[in-house]
Amino acid sequence: MVKTRDELALMRVSGKLLASVFEMLDGQDLAGMSTLQVNDLVDRFITRDLAARPASKGQYGFKYVLNCSINHVVCHGVPGPDEIIRDGDIVNFDITLEKNGFIADSSKTYLVGNAPSAARRLVRVAQEAMWKGIRQVRPGAHLGDIGYAIERHAKRNGYSIVREYCGHGIGREMHEEPQVLNFGRPGTGLKLREGMVFTIEPMVNQGTRRVSTESDGWTVVTNDRKLSAQFEHTVAVTGTGVEVLTLRRDETPMLESRLSAH
Repeated sequence: MVKTRDELALMRVSGKLLASVFEMLDGQDLAGMSTLQVNDLVDRFITRDLAARPASKGQYGFKYVLNCSINHVVCHGVPGPDEIIRDGDIVNFDITLEKNGFIADSSKTYLVGNAPSAARRLVRVAQEAMWKGIRQVRPGAHLGDIGYAIERHAKRNGYSIVREYCGHGIGREMHEEPQVLNFGRPGTGLKLREGMVFTIEPMVNQGTRRVSTESDGWTVVTNDRKLSAQFEHTVAVTGTGVEVLTLRRDETPMLESRLSAH
């Protein structure tokens, strides 16, 4: 679970490249695009512009480079030519990238056009919940500290946390140990050590936390069909705290303000 200095240096490269994929998407007008068009756009950008590999493509039999989860889809949404992103939607893109043998994983929920205020609030709280979890990362802390901070923030705002899916260790493989749950008790679970690298990726639901998988075997939806939002970063435990390997340029002020409470 602990990466060497050289391995961390390579993971920083993968993380920075993946951050640039989201920065590219930030400039797109998503309304009217099909989710397959977004998939193909990201595929070209990763392979041609970044000379990297979309790590999700082909893994576990998945044919695409990203998951696209619209509105009540929690995660693992499958791109398609007939699934059109519309004004007012929220859509999560979950993307992985491999460079020099190491993988980075990140996701972001986008507000499309004139999204309703209730949707905007959910997306904001989901992003805050992720940062609440990130703030707990430092040597000597426990995985339970991360999960507790995430779920507490969601519940305080009237939302629920999906329990069936969680963050994970990452490196040469997409999914490594440990599992990083989005709920827990402070002071419990694995103690964090410098050099550990894992994802933090809360899925926050507007209504019930209960979810189901659709007949395609991939798409996970909320049972009550209310909205769900997710954010994810790949992080490393440093000697004094945390480094967000997939940090986007627009998030730097957010990182500084979120970590100033240490």
